[in-house]
Amino acid sequence: MAADESKSRIAYLNAAFLASDAARPLRILAEYLEPLEAFCREQIQDTIVFFGSARLQETGALGRYYEEARTLARLITEWSMSLSSPNGRYVVCSGGGGGIMEAANRGAADAGGRSIGLNISLPHEQRPNAFITPGLGFEFHYFFMRKLWFAHLARAVIVFPGGFGTLDELAEIITLAQTKKLERRIPVVLYGTSYWNEIINFQALLRHEVISAEDLQLFSFIDEPAEALAYLQRVLAVSEEDDDETPAFAHSSRRKC
Repeated sequence: MAADESKSRIAYLNAAFLASDAARPLRILAEYLEPLEAFCREQIQDTIVFFGSARLQETGALGRYYEEARTLARLITEWSMSLSSPNGRYVVCSGGGGGIMEAANRGAADAGGRSIGLNISLPHEQRPNAFITPGLGFEFHYFFMRKLWFAHLARAVIVFPGGFGTLDELAEIITLAQTKKLERRIPVVLYGTSYWNEIINFQALLRHEVISAEDLQLFSFIDEPAEALAYLQRVLAVSEEDDDETPAFAHSSRRKC
């Protein structure tokens, strides 16, 4: 046996152990603690999350949504940077990949502001885009840890057209709101009324009595960037009246770093 192979290794430096089934809890915890440390360092407590397809580019049948997501992210960032908080209160957050996610990070960069990218390791189509602020891009292995960070700091969610992944993310947020797992309201914007009413038959869900009429109040339909900004400014101004210690997610208080 080679000399270096016979030596004991510190567990946290043992790559084979860290990749093992036994160390899975450590890997999960790392995907919570790494973003937490970065958000504390950067004094980020409030995000506006953009969901949407990685496949929507600047051209194509749904290409307008790329430009509108970019415009909306720019407007939000400009507004945020005008607020009294020294770092801007609301930071754009995306899934970190291409398409709508890229458009959101790009729009924030257009305004000269910061943005977050919560990327997921996938064999195809998901690569970090070039517009995420350095130090605020994260690579996740576990979908559920990525979803936690989407929800944990979100003060609003904007859902552009997308496929299975976007539907999953939308359903997650709405379910948390419906089941009162969120102590505060997160406004959810479904951007693109005609798309969403074609993809999801909300009235059929109501007719079959699998949701309640009040559940349809958990989200709003919007079709223009300026309209979306005005809506967010209005509903977030109401939430500003709440105590700063309002729990953020799953009964956990907003951490003061």
